[in-house]
Amino acid sequence: MQPIFWLLPLAPIVLVAEHLAPEAHTLLFFLAVAAIVPLASLLSHSTEAVAAKTGDTIGGLLNATLGNLTELVIAITALRMGMIELVKASLAGAIVANTLFMLGASFLVGGLRNRVQEFNPLSARLQTNMLLLATVTLLVPSVLADAESLGPDYLTTLSVGLSVLLIATYVLGLVFSLGTHREFFSGKAHAEAEKPWPLGAAIAGLAVATVLIALVSEVFVESVQQAAAALGMSPAFVGFVVVALVGGAAESMTAISAARKNRLDLSVGIAMGSAAQIALFVAPVLALLSHVVAPAPMDLSFTSGQVFAVFISMLTAALVAMTGRSAWFSGVQLLAVYCVFAITLYLLPV
Repeated sequence: MQPIFWLLPLAPIVLVAEHLAPEAHTLLFFLAVAAIVPLASLLSHSTEAVAAKTGDTIGGLLNATLGNLTELVIAITALRMGMIELVKASLAGAIVANTLFMLGASFLVGGLRNRVQEFNPLSARLQTNMLLLATVTLLVPSVLADAESLGPDYLTTLSVGLSVLLIATYVLGLVFSLGTHREFFSGKAHAEAEKPWPLGAAIAGLAVATVLIALVSEVFVESVQQAAAALGMSPAFVGFVVVALVGGAAESMTAISAARKNRLDLSVGIAMGSAAQIALFVAPVLALLSHVVAPAPMDLSFTSGQVFAVFISMLTAALVAMTGRSAWFSGVQLLAVYCVFAITLYLLPV
């Protein structure tokens, strides 16, 4: 058993602590973060086992999809509580974290162990093109948000239409990469160094992890803002960095582990695929769901800073990934750009 799984009992401990000391927000915040990490690892190992018989392209998609369950659960919990701005910040932060932090850490760890690594650049280009589409789509309502003459109803209706467009484009992208032009995006076959879990155990682990993440995420969302204020962190930093990194813990662990095993096609597929999935699928789905679960509907108008960060991360990842080769310093460059955003937001006045 992986050593990190010894931390799984933290999940019920969080639920008990929340019942006994609901006002201890800082303690609950740290306990929830510590509990989500092993649960994310359990989710990661379960999805790796389910995807063991597929190629790296489908495996990357499956890991990104199931890994995004954590982000989706946290976001839905926050929407139910009316924390729409926190959800928007976490969505933008998740896209940036996946393209800069996750991909950068994968390049760094994989490069230190394997010196120079290669991956299929066509897959990375497709995902960055999808991110460019999403950035342009998010830019339109973000620019129009300040136009008082249009009114909130126009922005809400526009967001619904754009959400349907993004979801349709994402589905067609899957048809293109996994169906009609699948041969262009397949990665190299790799022998499994470790025997994957049996399918039954993997599905059981997936179910248990999903349920516990949903429960712990509610405690995390309820405590994060009060804990952030107590720790001197700005709301922008909390949503863009803390919530995004905690939500993406499962995918990050899988991507970095794959890069270390010289399976960089899988790492790039998870990192870039997850970023594109959040931008083109998760964000519009949440915008549509907000009409049902949230006190008020969520539109797709992000702040100019969030749209700028998404665009810069997409451009940086595209420039680094276009060659199909990476070394450890490529990871350093991506991580350095991510740290620029994190430090800037951390130093914002509370």
